[in-house]
Order: sequence, then C-alpha cells, then structure tokens
Amino acid sequence: DYQKFAGEKTGEESPLFLVFHGGSGSELSEIESAVDAGVVKMNVDTDTQWAYWEGVLKFYKAKEGYLQGQIGNPEGEDKPNKSYYDPRKWMREAEGTMVARVADQCKMLRNIQQCAKNL
Repeated sequence: DYQKFAGEKTGEESPLFLVFHGGSGSELSEIESAVDAGVVKMNVDTDTQWAYWEGVLKFYKAKEGYLQGQIGNPEGEDKPNKSYYDPRKWMREAEGTMVARVADQCKMLRNIQQCAKNL
C-alpha cells in the first residue's frame, strides 16, 4: 500500500496524489479501487473521443434518409435537408453524448460537488 508507506514517512494520512493513466475502458471496480488508493486524476481521452463519435454515429443512423443529398428525403423528393446536415446540428448531438460520458466518469471518480465541499 503506497499511501500507507508514504504516510508513515511523511506523517500524513494520504500524501500521494496519483494519476490513473489509461483509465478509458476501465471497469467500475477498477476505478473504485484506484480512487480508494489515492487516485485524484484519471485520463479518459479515449472514452470521451468515443462518446463524441457515438453521438455523430447515432445522429447519422437516425437521420440517414435525410443525409443523402441536399434535396430529397423520406418526406419527399423536393424536400430540403439543410437542417440535418448542418454541422451545428450533429455536433450538438456529439457534444451531448460526450457531456453525458464525462458526467458518468465524474460519478465513478466520486468528484461530484467536490469543489463545493472544499470552499
């Protein structure tokens, strides 16, 4: 137990601030164990990238019939599709899935409302 050893040397309860490199894809039990051991930061870039892509993918699958051309969709051959292929539209969907993933990660890392507790 690194924290215990370091604590004996420094006189502090948990003196080490550990980083969980490669946390993306980790099981909840692994994350909980890491947090219990003193992890204060977890790298989750791969998870957030996937969550962003997943938002784009879900949007495409849901709106595929509207994303085959500028004009013409399931509602009619002369119907415009601008509101579907506008990047702001599908980027919002991607951002939403990424935000949800980050919120899940914050819960797993037990850091919800931590700033408020330290004020």
